[in-house]
Amino acid sequence: MTDIIILSGSPSKHSRSKLAANYAGKLAEEKGFTVKEISVTDFAPEDLVYARFNSPAIVAAGQAVSNAKGLIIASPVYKAAYSGVLKSLLDLLPQDAFKNTTVLPIMTGGSPAHLLAIDYTLKPLIANLKGESLQGVYLCDHHINKENPEHPVSDKETDVRIQTQTNQLVEAIRRNHVASVVK
Repeated sequence: MTDIIILSGSPSKHSRSKLAANYAGKLAEEKGFTVKEISVTDFAPEDLVYARFNSPAIVAAGQAVSNAKGLIIASPVYKAAYSGVLKSLLDLLPQDAFKNTTVLPIMTGGSPAHLLAIDYTLKPLIANLKGESLQGVYLCDHHINKENPEHPVSDKETDVRIQTQTNQLVEAIRRNHVASVVK
């Protein structure tokens, strides 16, 4: 079982949101957690467009997400919200796929104007899937250096925020694990 699943919601294979999420995943791996990425680009478009709930790839993704101890969800901002293809994937997951799971939302956009997209669009969706959302991190595109995938966050303040939020994710997973062992 994987400790943390990254759900990458960008239709681009080389997206800034994916870089930011993978960076957070790398930080979690440095703390001893296993991390696996599931990208919307991993699925046949027909599975997403035609809502094929029984697609083996969709079923496997749903099981992986349901079994994860923590999630990182990343998406670029499109029309003041998360990507439509991410919504298509999340619509196919079990209704309580995020139950008792801490979720770190990450969004990227061209300017600070869409900073509240996490609060107004992604967090309600996380709550609907029964997840426990952290504050999350919004990154402006110019704060992400695609030429440095190992450390793509080029702005110091933004880097501190993503490190802090990743640490909160890791600590929440540890607390939840201790609580489940005590029961």
